Amino acid sequence: MEIKTTGVAGTLESSDIQIMISKGTDGIQIDLDSEVAKAYGDQIKKVITDTLKKYGLDNVKVKATDKGALDCVIEARTLAAAQRATETSDKPELGVL
Repeated sequence: MEIKTTGVAGTLESSDIQIMISKGTDGIQIDLDSEVAKAYGDQIKKVITDTLKKYGLDNVKVKATDKGALDCVIEARTLAAAQRATETSDKPELGVL
């Protein structure tokens, strides 16, 4: 997959996360802004990284602003942002992830 544009998904509301994905050059780089980063930062980054790898993206810059999202929300927002960034909506099938 190739990133063609910046993709954004999510809101800044409570229990959500906003994910912004753009083209990178040095692996998956995540800039996380979260009030719970000390306790859950590693897990949030793991969910984002795993989702991007499953989607086939290797060189990505991610700006994540977390407001207490659960893992399933983080995964869904990451997938939506990735689809918008690659300008695809039919791949992968959601059951694959």
